[in-house]
Amino acid sequence: MSGTPVIEMRNITKSFPGVKALRGVSFACGRGEVHALCGENGAGKSTLIKILSGVYKPNEGEVLIDGNVQHFTHPQHALLAGISVIYQEFSLLPERTVAQNLFLGREPRKNGLIDNRAMVEETRRVLGLFGVRHKIEPDTLVADLDVASQQMVEIAKAISLNAKVIVMDEPTAALNESECEVLFSLVDQLRASGTAIIYITHRMREVTRLADRVTVIKDGEATASFDHVPAPEVIVRAMVGRDIAEFYPEPAKPEDIGRTVLKVEKGSNYALREIDLELRAGEIVGFAGLQGAGRTALAMAIFGAVPFTGGAITFDGRSRTFSNPRDAIRAGIGMLSGDRKASGLVLMQSVRDNGMLTSRSFANAVGSAAANQFVDQAGMTALLDEMRVKAPSYDQEMRFLSGGNQQKAIVARWLALKPKLLIFIEPTRGIDVDAKASIYHLMRDLARAGTAVMMVSSDLPEILGASDRILVMREGTIVGEFDRSASEADLMLAATGEVEGAAA
Repeated sequence: MSGTPVIEMRNITKSFPGVKALRGVSFACGRGEVHALCGENGAGKSTLIKILSGVYKPNEGEVLIDGNVQHFTHPQHALLAGISVIYQEFSLLPERTVAQNLFLGREPRKNGLIDNRAMVEETRRVLGLFGVRHKIEPDTLVADLDVASQQMVEIAKAISLNAKVIVMDEPTAALNESECEVLFSLVDQLRASGTAIIYITHRMREVTRLADRVTVIKDGEATASFDHVPAPEVIVRAMVGRDIAEFYPEPAKPEDIGRTVLKVEKGSNYALREIDLELRAGEIVGFAGLQGAGRTALAMAIFGAVPFTGGAITFDGRSRTFSNPRDAIRAGIGMLSGDRKASGLVLMQSVRDNGMLTSRSFANAVGSAAANQFVDQAGMTALLDEMRVKAPSYDQEMRFLSGGNQQKAIVARWLALKPKLLIFIEPTRGIDVDAKASIYHLMRDLARAGTAVMMVSSDLPEILGASDRILVMREGTIVGEFDRSASEADLMLAATGEVEGAAA
């Protein structure tokens, strides 16, 4: 970086009651630069960004914009200074349109009235930068958009502000491969236009693809800073103190894979066609494909949420029909949804109560203690301990746990029912690097204990690293089968229709 940085933070220190979140952190980003900010959850990245955006005031240190010291006392002050933050948790209003969200609080006016036509035209222009102009309409309600489209709207909102500095916090967490490429292209455009971009991610390939410089935050300190992008293993070692090779456990051996737990023949519904599938005990099967390819639809069909309307299902050796999730759960199927906060957790309830939700709904009011062992608090406490859920107390509200520990608590919920098949949808979305490793090892432990594991993920390195077998979907059907020796290119070619077949 040459010249005066657009944004500079000098010796930032921030304390909260009982904890020092940041200790003398310095950070800078110049015009036309992408500076990657890496670190585990709880390392201090979010606190640093909240100071930059005016949410928090530092106890010590200073923030400079174009060389001038700033004293932000409100997020609006940072916004007016040219700093826009795209948080991982969306800040959109679901019952407003896309255009209304983009111009919330700064609506253009004509003759004293809101100029809706100007809002719509500018929204179309900004969305056109994404190449999704015809996919997201300005007058569409945000509530009617899928998660990936909502992420695009968040980014479009930041661009419409003409910000000098854009902070992107895990921007690809809800995007598939093709949508990620659209985002990467947009980041390149912003860089070329002179925008300073602070890019927060746990995905090393995004760092190597986009970043000009890298800073690692660990335990509230800037422990490493690189004026170039080093090898991923160097960054990961700086973040967590161990090599990336240790993240994925050893795959299943042939003798570890047992009987067929689930068999689907010619399965179909409104989103699926001609699904032929076998999932076996002891095996992790990863499902890859572009968004809308049918991966989640298949998971929902197996789970009975959007049932198959054609074909045959054999589960645990018996012909089955799952008309709703309760049928599937009774048979021995569990599912971790892709959006745990929206559909997997009750955030205001305790960790223990969240773990007992499903068990309680299936408990036999007149059954024996053995039959209802995980409905009592002691049984669930033991299971949460087994899952190594980290919390000061299991009576703590779930919202205070990290993403990784929330995910482990959901796994504990399903293990209470001893599932034969466990479906993971985007299992590590929004989870830091070290927590991802624990989820991968947990999935492998489940497989080794005889559970069949189905994993739907948009993260190709995750698919290749954690799976024993990989199925690629396109347009509602399975178009390819690969083993873990396949490359990302192999999977993408099958997902996009450039090539079909199997590599095993």
